[in-house]
Amino acid sequence: MLRGFATQTFFAADHEAAKKWYTALTGIPPYFERPGYAEFRLGDYQHELGIIDSKYAPAQAGKGPGGAITYWHVDNIQAGLEKLLGLGATVFEPVTERGHGFVTASVVDPFGNILGIMYNPHYVEVLNANNK
Repeated sequence: MLRGFATQTFFAADHEAAKKWYTALTGIPPYFERPGYAEFRLGDYQHELGIIDSKYAPAQAGKGPGGAITYWHVDNIQAGLEKLLGLGATVFEPVTERGHGFVTASVVDPFGNILGIMYNPHYVEVLNANNK
């Protein structure tokens, strides 16, 4: 039933500032925009990250970090964390060794969203197998 990651969405009260922040983080502008919505395609599989004006958030959405954390694969966890912190994010969970080569960290972006990063050897295996 679950076939793959489609779109991760983050809400931001200052949509324009969030769009600029994620453009600085990713190094690319959104590929798709509508008023109050910007979408980036990222990484090896062009996964989507949507930035949505928080006025469109579901009524039951909380006002702070919480819920599930999506981890984006990075090749260098420390360099990724340093870049995020340099852009104004704050540590949610520091670099954590999970065993068997898995390493995670997460931050809260300046807009209150949790962004996870991870070195994931399984991701690398799949990527290498698909590139043969």
